[in-house]
Amino acid sequence: MNGLGGLNKSENGVVIGMVQLQLPVTKTKADLASQTARVVEMVGKARRNMPTMDLVVFPEYMLHGLSMDTNPEIMCSLDGPEVAAFKEACIENDIWGCFSIMELNPGGMPYNSGLIIDNHGEIQLYYRKMHPWVPVEPWEPGDQGIPVCDGPNGSKIALIICHDGMFPEMARESAYKGAEIMIRTAGYTAPVRDSWKFTNQSNAFCNLMATASVCMCGTDGTFDSMGEGMICSFDGTIIAHGTTGRADEIITAEIRPDLIREARAGWGVENNIYQFGHRGYVAVKGGAQDCPYTYMADLAAGAYRLPWEDEVKVTDGTSCGFDAPTRAFGQTAQEAAE
Repeated sequence: MNGLGGLNKSENGVVIGMVQLQLPVTKTKADLASQTARVVEMVGKARRNMPTMDLVVFPEYMLHGLSMDTNPEIMCSLDGPEVAAFKEACIENDIWGCFSIMELNPGGMPYNSGLIIDNHGEIQLYYRKMHPWVPVEPWEPGDQGIPVCDGPNGSKIALIICHDGMFPEMARESAYKGAEIMIRTAGYTAPVRDSWKFTNQSNAFCNLMATASVCMCGTDGTFDSMGEGMICSFDGTIIAHGTTGRADEIITAEIRPDLIREARAGWGVENNIYQFGHRGYVAVKGGAQDCPYTYMADLAAGAYRLPWEDEVKVTDGTSCGFDAPTRAFGQTAQEAAE
């Protein structure tokens, strides 16, 4: 399920390109405009690089770099010039694109958002990062769940962002909602390399779902992002992997959603996404369909609490220079001040 990186595209294939984009430094509106133009240029490179490519994926922080700057002057909006430029690039190059923006949020901290735009310039998926990488990231936690969209050539696609992929529940929710391909965009640096690899593989295998993941790449003079574009088959095997750390390299592979659907319908052994909700169906008709997991029941009841809850030492961003928050989730800054 690779097709020589997409060179030999099959009738049922979806060719994906993962851009190991050079890590930028963005401090001003002029910097933002320049980096937007750079991303548009790379959309064109992707099309020229692989005429069979259906979807080009850019990493988290593709516009803003890793500074964690929340200056409203350089935040984006869905109706802003940056997103308009990405829409036009997808139309001009007849390609789907996955993009990252830090999104202005007048009621609180910015959202870390991702978009999938089709080859007609229409937004098909809009996602706000559910699990910002605490205590390092200041972004507002996502409030819209995990969307799944219809993708190219009949595929079903979900998008999660970076730290989201360290929670197996995120991949399970994506698959449960029908995703055959789960994209994971990131800005990770080298200390996370091993966990990046095995979570990408386990997220694929445990859900009979392809995963396509990529980080920023290169250095900004302070941080060193690792690239590590990686595409995994539904059995957890890595079918494409950017191991050179070369900035702006595009890692490609063909994914076969039809084979994923075949496995989900036909596998008995290790069809874990089905068996999770049908425990022991050999012994009891239809399997047990209860919820025996305490953490799930507690989370749904708003009572999630670890046995060692009171011993946890890092519970806000003050260790990374951020002010302790005063708003509750769902409150605006104005509501918290009243």
